[in-house]
Amino acid sequence: MSSAQVDNAAIDTEAVAAFVAEYGERATALPPLAIVIAAYNEQGAIGPVVEALPKEVLGQATAVIVVSDGSKDDTVAEASAAGALVCDPKVNRGQGAALRLGYRLAREGGAEYIVTTDADGQYNPDEIELLMEPILAGEADFVTGSRRLGSEETKDPVRKAGVRFFALAISTLTGQKISDTTFGLRAMRAEVTGAVLLEQPQYQASELLIGVITHGYRVVERPATIHKRQVGKSKKGNNAFYALQFAKVVGTTWWRERQRRGSVSAASAAGPVASANGAGSTAAATSSASGSSEPDSSVSGDASLAARGPRRSAKST
Repeated sequence: MSSAQVDNAAIDTEAVAAFVAEYGERATALPPLAIVIAAYNEQGAIGPVVEALPKEVLGQATAVIVVSDGSKDDTVAEASAAGALVCDPKVNRGQGAALRLGYRLAREGGAEYIVTTDADGQYNPDEIELLMEPILAGEADFVTGSRRLGSEETKDPVRKAGVRFFALAISTLTGQKISDTTFGLRAMRAEVTGAVLLEQPQYQASELLIGVITHGYRVVERPATIHKRQVGKSKKGNNAFYALQFAKVVGTTWWRERQRRGSVSAASAAGPVASANGAGSTAAATSSASGSSEPDSSVSGDASLAARGPRRSAKST
């Protein structure tokens, strides 16, 4: 079902209410680090993935949130049995929509940090610590793994070429050198997901990355590993379809963010005049221009980030 055919706000609101009703304080008083996973028909894979995730990372207790994207198999039951907090909207909207909902659950539940990983077991849970180190040290706001700095078991030459092409494209568009733009193992400050506009139902990796960079957050990469999928099949589709859709999201997001930055700059320049005429503040205009993916998402953390001003992106290592 496409995003145009559903009321995403209503689905998310209902899913959040059901999640809180089911888990109570476990949902509203999360530990500092929430590990968010989007899953669609991952029976046989999701249980081992959840069980392998660390209960603590560098002194930060963790909770696992699995958002089922309308799964028709036993994904929900298996994830729950493995110890995850499971949100089940029962509507298939795409990985991007599922992750967006997971980010909201993590933020509103009080998590300070968010890590994402995939439900298929291709990422190494031991590498979460490596990604969290720069964030906890106050050196980064967003850290992504990179197979090009680390290693990969996949042999598909077309996929490898695609990884390099999109890395070059996004690096050129944003001015931030990124070697791997599609890696699913990432760590970030929770507030970041509320400050960046997220609206893509699929291929959200590029939307999030471009948004984070253009908002001025500090972004770094760390070497990481991607293994061959052991259970089930990839949901990404064939190489040509995946490349076309990913390219579309990259172009759309970059243009949107370029327009947003232009609006923010114009609002900042007009701020003193507008204020003198009683037409409103620059801060209000900036907030409106930056937007939010959910109408009722928490803004307290985002406001504190805005008060500190934009941050320079750190060089990747």
